[in-house]
Amino acid sequence: MTMPTPGPTPGVIRPWALEAAAVVEALGTDPQAGLTGAEATERLARIGPNELVERGHKPAWWLLAEQFTNTMIIVLVIAAVITAIIGDLKDTLVILAIVALNGVIGFIQEYRAEQAMAALRQMTSPSARVIRDGIVRVVPAAEIVPGDLALLEVGDMVPADLRLIESVSLRINEAALTGESEPAGKTVEALPAVTDTLLADQRNIAFKGTAVTYGRGAGVVVTTGMATALGRIAGLLQEHGSGPTPLQRRLSALGKGMAAVALVVCAIVFGAGVTRGEPIELMFLTAVSLAVAAIPEALPAVVTVALALGAQRMARRRALVRKLPAVETLGCVNIVCSDKTGTLTQNRMLVERVWTPAQEYRIEGIGYEPVGRIEGGDGAEPLLDRLARAAAACNDAVLHGPSRPGDPWTITGDPTEGALLALAGKLGVSHLDVERDHPRLAEIAFDPARRRMVTLHRDDGRVWMAVKGALEALVPLGHPEDQEAWDRAQVAAERYAADGYRVLAVAERRFDAMPPHVEDAEAGLILLGLVGMTDPPRPESAAAVAAARLAGITPIMITGDHALTAQAIARRVGILRDRELTLTGAELETLDEAAFDRIVADVAVYARTNPEQKLRIVQAWKTRGAVVAMTGDGVNDAPALKLADIGVAMGITGTEVSKEAADMVLADDNFATIVAAVEEGRRIYDNIRRFVRYLLTTNSGEIWVMFLAPLAGLPIPLLPVHILWINLVTDGLPALALGVEPAEHDTMRRPPRPTSESIFGRGLWQHALWVGLLMGGVSLSIQAAALDLGWHWQTMVFSTLALLQLGHALAVRSEHESLFRLGWRTNLPLSAAVVATVAIQLAIIYLPALQSIFETEALPPFELGVLLAASTLAFIAVELEKWLGRRRARSSSRSSSGSSAPDDR
Repeated sequence: MTMPTPGPTPGVIRPWALEAAAVVEALGTDPQAGLTGAEATERLARIGPNELVERGHKPAWWLLAEQFTNTMIIVLVIAAVITAIIGDLKDTLVILAIVALNGVIGFIQEYRAEQAMAALRQMTSPSARVIRDGIVRVVPAAEIVPGDLALLEVGDMVPADLRLIESVSLRINEAALTGESEPAGKTVEALPAVTDTLLADQRNIAFKGTAVTYGRGAGVVVTTGMATALGRIAGLLQEHGSGPTPLQRRLSALGKGMAAVALVVCAIVFGAGVTRGEPIELMFLTAVSLAVAAIPEALPAVVTVALALGAQRMARRRALVRKLPAVETLGCVNIVCSDKTGTLTQNRMLVERVWTPAQEYRIEGIGYEPVGRIEGGDGAEPLLDRLARAAAACNDAVLHGPSRPGDPWTITGDPTEGALLALAGKLGVSHLDVERDHPRLAEIAFDPARRRMVTLHRDDGRVWMAVKGALEALVPLGHPEDQEAWDRAQVAAERYAADGYRVLAVAERRFDAMPPHVEDAEAGLILLGLVGMTDPPRPESAAAVAAARLAGITPIMITGDHALTAQAIARRVGILRDRELTLTGAELETLDEAAFDRIVADVAVYARTNPEQKLRIVQAWKTRGAVVAMTGDGVNDAPALKLADIGVAMGITGTEVSKEAADMVLADDNFATIVAAVEEGRRIYDNIRRFVRYLLTTNSGEIWVMFLAPLAGLPIPLLPVHILWINLVTDGLPALALGVEPAEHDTMRRPPRPTSESIFGRGLWQHALWVGLLMGGVSLSIQAAALDLGWHWQTMVFSTLALLQLGHALAVRSEHESLFRLGWRTNLPLSAAVVATVAIQLAIIYLPALQSIFETEALPPFELGVLLAASTLAFIAVELEKWLGRRRARSSSRSSSGSSAPDDR
């Protein structure tokens, strides 16, 4: 049953667009004394607690039970029961162990996935300070109601959505909710009514679950619980569940198909045997053994092992897999929706451009390291040194060197100020020297309304004022005699902004004595210059984007940043190309589904988006049949991470909510790691196909032998113990080894496979059919010849079929390349499995203790030689098939290149 969700008190619509006093009045709150205790109690009973409500939660026992409803698992349980009835307890225990292993692994994965809501609830504050009856009280956050007056200070978690009525240099870290990397400066001024499309633009609202990082403030509660921005995300997170992966759908279909085929064939074999006069009990055991052999009970185990080994390899490449099926799903991803900050970029602000009234410079360096290269200019320039000193003086950040070799420089404080300190260091100016030589006397902290910061310092008996801020905020304060420089600065600033840079102006002024009122002394500023800063791309991002495109994957940027900044980075890394579009959240809001569907394939960059729009983007691509990977680090990303085929959370900057909702976590927050994970996913799927190809072929070989022998007038060729041995050992060990086959050289040069592609696609079922027939034909030919010659025919048929399968295992290591080109050493586990299985098979033939168990007889050398020669035919045939395939591919390539050659006429 869906529980009712609380909503805002009637009368408060778009509180950001109303004056603070109007909101307080609409909520029936005393602006000084707040609500009375009785009013708060009545509203709590009427509206409900300030909590996130979880709907549709599955208990642990239900999750566990669901693991055993898969078709393949049900078939395996039936097979276990049958083997127990016929007395083969060893096979019964193996099958049950496989069932239990898969059930436990599936349960753990789904149980962890259910924890996303728990992590979301942990973001909410346990208590809050409110004014009730004119007294400041600390109350449980769950008891806060619309109309309460809440107080905020540094370190507080915002308890509900508040319309701010007081803001003293208040800054709130909203990165988890809006995607903006820098703390948002807050104001109490009313905003335009259209602002409701973006949370990031609602500067007079403090959102539930965000953290106060600077200043203090107060606000009136406008929404609580599920009606808050955080609550709406919680609702989206619960509405959009993740469906089965492509691999899970394919394996389910395979299990159903194999079960149906096994039942039909077993019925035919049983009927044919009884008709020929074979004992009913023997034929029943034979039919049951054949059924067990035909059902690929090793499939879940081998797939699980392959995925687990793949997850380990991905962990070494800094991609941590939370849900094993996601490993394979990565292989068919064709759309990657990536965040910008920290994933494609370094998540460190860097000054790359400096403009002074005299010259212009390009700055190079790594992150906050105060060492770099300066390009431009024609010699030493006093203005550049003065700019560096002012940038270091008007600054509250602190630079920290590497804690150990190889670690990056870090900052304490605002990233923008850290970038300015790094710039000063590159220009030879030390922050510590500036503080020592020019002690700070006074300051006016940065304020969102003023958009600038001012500091005053002692300067050889005089007073030096250093100012930094938005150029448009400093232009009115410029010295009249410096007007020409200010005018040229505006042209340069527009150029930098168009290139995606964040632009700050730096200025100064000197006084003979300390001015009595600093605010009144800001006029008459001398412009020192402009700095253009950005969060630059990671060095490996452009190469990773190019590799993704080569692999048929389309990268898309979705960011909360401004469009110009997003476009600049997207162009630098290769995401935004000619004729591709950039769409803002506001523009997306105006498009209906049909209009959006028409352009979605052309949009490479989305800027200033909200959580619902991220969901809409993912859904639009999924509707077009794409397999979508979505990266994210904030609470606002969690619903889209869960809806995407692959949700990828950030390990460094990501919230616990995003990590719980994701399928994979990037330990280094790096886009290049996603591309590496895709390669691993493709390799794993290729290995699963190798196993399925091998397993279906060997199983069909066994079925053809048992099915065709009675029709050809031959005795039943294999005993139940022979069938079960081949099924358990000859099938199992090589199949496991095929799961660790290295990636082929063209893995990332081919397009992603379509999700509609059957696991039997690209000739797999045809291969299984004809090679299985070949195995059956060779085995029955050996049987017929041995019967005529009086040889030990049953031992020869048993061993021939077993060794044919080993030769086939070596041949199917690649669908295209020859084993002789791959080499034996590139998959040592398979080589070892083949050698060990051959040795065991020979022991079964020649050791008396094993002869009695498997009812075999020692073969004379000539019979053994015939057997070994016949056993190579499957290997030779498959290698010939691959050679013909390579020849056709080369011929087709030459024909294609010839037809596309330019006409020289």
